[in-house]
Amino acid sequence: MYKRSEKVAEAIHEMVSELLVKGLKDPRIGFVTITGVKVTDDLHLATVYFSVIGSDEEKKATEAGLNSARGYIRKELGKSLRMRYIPDITFRYDESVEYGSRIESLLKEIVTKEDEHD
Repeated sequence: MYKRSEKVAEAIHEMVSELLVKGLKDPRIGFVTITGVKVTDDLHLATVYFSVIGSDEEKKATEAGLNSARGYIRKELGKSLRMRYIPDITFRYDESVEYGSRIESLLKEIVTKEDEHD
């Protein structure tokens, strides 16, 4: 059975992704993918995880751009979510995507070395 916070997280994920597709006016926000949303059980805080392709500077700039658009995003969520209180939003870079690709490349490297030794 779903907890209410999970349903709210799902709704926020969809709406924030949609807002990004429509485009935010901040030039720091490039091609961003929302990878997940976690909402506290009391529904007061939502952490939105994102990934972006680019250098560390571009990632930091994107995070700054997203965090500066928090008020606008929260206002748009308020129009769609039928809730008494709209959660505060924070954006965090999702390092799991990089971590996963690093592990994948290491595994490929191991397989290549094993093939060379056979």
